Amino acid sequence: MLHVVSELYYPEDAATAHYMTGVAEHLARCWPVRVVCAKPKYNTQLRHLPKRERHNGVEIHRCWCTTFDKNHLLGRAINVVTASLSMLLALLVSLRRGDRALVVTNPPVLPFVVLLACRARGASCCLRIDDVYPEAMVHGGLIRPGATAAQLLNWMNRQLYRRMNQVVVLGRDMRRLVEQKLGGPSGNLVVIPNWADLDIVAPAGRRGNKLLREYGLEDKFVVGYAGNIGRVQAVEVIVGAARQLKQARDIHFLFVGAGQKLPWLRRAIEQGGLENVTLAGQRARAEQDEFLNACEVGVVSLALGMSGAGVPSRLYNLMAAGRPVIAVMDDDCEAAMVVRENQIGWVVPPDDPQKIADAIVEARSDRQRLRELGARSRRAAEENYSRERVLAMYGALFQGVDAERGAAGSAGQATVEGQPREQPLPSELT
Repeated sequence: MLHVVSELYYPEDAATAHYMTGVAEHLARCWPVRVVCAKPKYNTQLRHLPKRERHNGVEIHRCWCTTFDKNHLLGRAINVVTASLSMLLALLVSLRRGDRALVVTNPPVLPFVVLLACRARGASCCLRIDDVYPEAMVHGGLIRPGATAAQLLNWMNRQLYRRMNQVVVLGRDMRRLVEQKLGGPSGNLVVIPNWADLDIVAPAGRRGNKLLREYGLEDKFVVGYAGNIGRVQAVEVIVGAARQLKQARDIHFLFVGAGQKLPWLRRAIEQGGLENVTLAGQRARAEQDEFLNACEVGVVSLALGMSGAGVPSRLYNLMAAGRPVIAVMDDDCEAAMVVRENQIGWVVPPDDPQKIADAIVEARSDRQRLRELGARSRRAAEENYSRERVLAMYGALFQGVDAERGAAGSAGQATVEGQPREQPLPSELT
């Protein structure tokens, strides 16, 4: 049995829920899969989902937890503790010797309790790193760099990585950072990026776009920001670029999303008189074909120093929409490398609003080049970040675990538990 452990899962709309649902349902084609997750917290309409259900071949076990406001630190901490303990108890009941678990890093306590449960029950454990700690907390302003808490978290996560059977990282910069923590290359590390939703996001013209019509932006050059407006995003410098371009009446910034910095963003717009910025609020993932195609150029951002600590997943769907990208982040971030290697936009530092403004003006000035960048963006998404390609990497990862177990066992004593039920997935991955 393969246990996928994630606080967020179907039918929640967050990125973690989206990707872990896709991974679990794909792996369920070949292995029996049970998901252990928390009850939905952020969407009140989903609060009454059944504790247990089966969906697309996956057995889902939803655990009880508190549902305090995630934007308040104390409430969020209580949510983390109750969800993690509840999922720990569920795993201690369901795990069996020889089982495997795949766990994510959010909330930060979760992988530790899952590893504990796996050790107690004789199961193997694979970690998917979405955020590297303490770096994500330091750059999010939650703890001070060099503080005792940061040093302790660094040591704890280093021990965590060493004790996992496999560790999945989302980018090359993340692999570099994890290897630095481990003191060198590690054989249990594998890079598997997030995928682009090519089946539901495709290039489309702006004419007739509902979002543009809703806000009266049909005749504007729209710079789009979609996703989490959170602690580790360089929102302030993007607003700085909007200030620089305040007099350029044809350029407009459109923010779609929510997060901890949203109240600050509202105040900055109001106090700065930024009529060239519109907040469209949180939109459902099902609407992303609409809001990603509303922009002429899309922005993805990470705060200064965040290289390796996280990878903005929205990049891949901007590429699916055939949009050029302005990557506002350190030069050695995975997203910056993708933009540069595929020649699909601009990479600018996350502390220089003038350079962001310059990139936007350059994009507006050459529409033919913009179309060429967009075409390359879609092509790169199709060739390198399709759902099928990425999910095949997860299949190959767990197929490899089975192969190792088979090699370790004596001839004629192959175990039944954990073996694929269908023809193995292709493993010829470049």
